[in-house]
Amino acid sequence: MGIEEAELVRLGVVMGTHGLRGDIKVRPQSPDARTLLDARRIFLRRAGESAVVYNPVRTALHKGIYLLRLEGLDDIDAVQILLGCEVLVRRDDLPETAGDETYWMDLQGMTVIDHRCGELGTLDDLFTTAAHDIYVVNGRFGEVLIPAVDEFIVEIDLPGRRMSVDLPEGLVREPDEV
Repeated sequence: MGIEEAELVRLGVVMGTHGLRGDIKVRPQSPDARTLLDARRIFLRRAGESAVVYNPVRTALHKGIYLLRLEGLDDIDAVQILLGCEVLVRRDDLPETAGDETYWMDLQGMTVIDHRCGELGTLDDLFTTAAHDIYVVNGRFGEVLIPAVDEFIVEIDLPGRRMSVDLPEGLVREPDEV
């Protein structure tokens, strides 16, 4: 199919099978993995090999794991060989984001700058709490945890790969405290 590597976005990895009808269990490796629920095609790739396209005929979320049944693979024996494969989608197949929403993949690796402390470091990770997402930034102040709320996020410059924040005092340890 001639898919360019840069066109594919990794969302998870096949971690096992589910049932006897060929469902695969996908462990999400991106907050954007939720898009698997509506994907009309996915790509599976084993390390060192080319990606192969599949059409999901059933998708579900079960206890934080995505269950997918793929067209033409209708029993457990047919999907055993897929264990360990990366699960990818084409960037162009992702749904448009609404309003000021962005995909995690677009934020990861950005430089984060606070109006008071200057450059905090690189946005490396994200995790979800009951209240909101938390950005994990690593840099000269060590690990800084920033609530992903409008109150603290001033601007996201996607082309410039920079996030400007206005954090309250005490959220960032001063360099002499690090």
